Amino acid sequence: MSQTIKYLLLGLTLLLLGIILGFQLKGWMPGGAQGLGDDKLDKLQRTFAFVNGTYVEEPDENKLIDDAIKGMMEGLDPHSFYIPPAEMGQMSEQMEGSFDGIGVQFNILEDTIYIESPLPGGPSEKLGIMAGDRIIKVDGKVVAGTGITNNEVMRLLKGARGTQVRISILRRGYPSELEYTITRDKIPLNSLEYAYMIAPGTGYIRITRFAETTYQEFKTELGRLQLAGMQNLILDLRGNPGGYMNMAYKMADEFLSDGKMIVSTEGRTAQSKQAYHATASLNSFEKGALIVLIDYGSASASEIVAGAVQDHDRGLIVGVRSFGKGLVQVQEEFEDGSAIRIVVSRYHTPSGRCIQKPYTEGSEAYEDEINRRFESGEIFDASKLKFPDSLQYKTTAGRTVYGGGGIYPDIFVADDTTGSSPYFTGLRLQDMFRRFAVDYADRHPELARTYPLAQDFVSRFEVTPEIGQDFVQFAAAKGVAADPAGYDISRRHIENRIKAYIGRKLFNDPAFYPVLHQTDRVLMRAVELIPAASALEATGKLPQLADALDNRQ
Repeated sequence: MSQTIKYLLLGLTLLLLGIILGFQLKGWMPGGAQGLGDDKLDKLQRTFAFVNGTYVEEPDENKLIDDAIKGMMEGLDPHSFYIPPAEMGQMSEQMEGSFDGIGVQFNILEDTIYIESPLPGGPSEKLGIMAGDRIIKVDGKVVAGTGITNNEVMRLLKGARGTQVRISILRRGYPSELEYTITRDKIPLNSLEYAYMIAPGTGYIRITRFAETTYQEFKTELGRLQLAGMQNLILDLRGNPGGYMNMAYKMADEFLSDGKMIVSTEGRTAQSKQAYHATASLNSFEKGALIVLIDYGSASASEIVAGAVQDHDRGLIVGVRSFGKGLVQVQEEFEDGSAIRIVVSRYHTPSGRCIQKPYTEGSEAYEDEINRRFESGEIFDASKLKFPDSLQYKTTAGRTVYGGGGIYPDIFVADDTTGSSPYFTGLRLQDMFRRFAVDYADRHPELARTYPLAQDFVSRFEVTPEIGQDFVQFAAAKGVAADPAGYDISRRHIENRIKAYIGRKLFNDPAFYPVLHQTDRVLMRAVELIPAASALEATGKLPQLADALDNRQ
């Protein structure tokens, strides 16, 4: 198992700790469970008093309580946990879909804060701050060349709405510093990464999590693409760890006709037993070819959407087996700003599947399960998929689907690893593509005249051998030694990213994603599968395809 994969899986595990799948805990507890017997409470209280009063060193009372709660949560399941006060703010921010700040996307390049883009509608954009600006002072203090970190930048620039911060920037073509006083405001934190027409008649939408604003973001972009002529849709949920359950069933409702089951939940209490059905009011895309992309990082709310689409034969599920989280969590907050999240029910797809993977062997084995998929070869080879015969279910049209460990795709398409090399990995880890793009665009101001629009750049710009050599020399000077053999192995991916990041520097996302997607094997295959998705919608049957799973026919 490579270090890159291990870090990826660690990041997924940490991100899963931020999933909220449900509502506040108050009102969920049954009357008989709201208190413990006197003997059990006495045992807890006596233990605390004994440790606090007699331990060899004076303990931290708050830590004793926190550790006790953590231990209680760890004994339940991998998705019930305690959130300390220090972590609550950041986790809530991710799920609420906004934060207070100046509204810029930044990176640190050459020890300088580089603005990749001002966020639309934010205070920085309104003042005229531009992509490519370099922040050299904050409130009069020099921040360039000081070894500043990302966390320090966020501490300086984020702040309460209505407060002000003064920044000094350098901008290409201006001989002196430009100074701005920015009033911080509420900044949207979008969960919809990008949406565009990827092919004639076919739209593409990527959702990175299910936060408070996700459904509205999706609805807005879906409408925009329909006005642009979209008849088919590719919904990309790869790497999406989930989030709010109501965002998931609202999104699924847009694809399904009135009355169809979306998801049901089953738990120990009356409140945990719920069923959610499609309505007549949410029906923006009930007709048209639909493909949902998933992978081993697609979990929870992502699997609710994919499961509902698959069970009703509404669209094709393409990619590799999803994570396998079918648990519903709720949250209880404490006065000190901490909280606990506990699992209160399991959810079932319309066919009755529970897709939660087993966790009886403990948290460590549970977290290592994705590693075992890589080691077995399942991630790259459909023949390695093991279907649990005891957990077979039927879709509306009678196709066989499986529970017990994620959503199995209708069409297995793995990521392309043929262009991987240690050289390419080193370039990515050292952020060379972004760094080179900034440098190259600064040295070639004529690009803005040659390519006035993003689509001009996407269709006409080419990475020539001279640009490729320029990049290799730039990377070598920054610490990634030239590797001609590695370049040849990864040429397609390297040159694609050179172009994509130059496009982002010039035009932001409209010249970034359409270029980057050209080497996305899974997405390009999905575009080819639109006719198969149309056939499935019309007949309820999956056409014979070389990469379809045989037992899904």
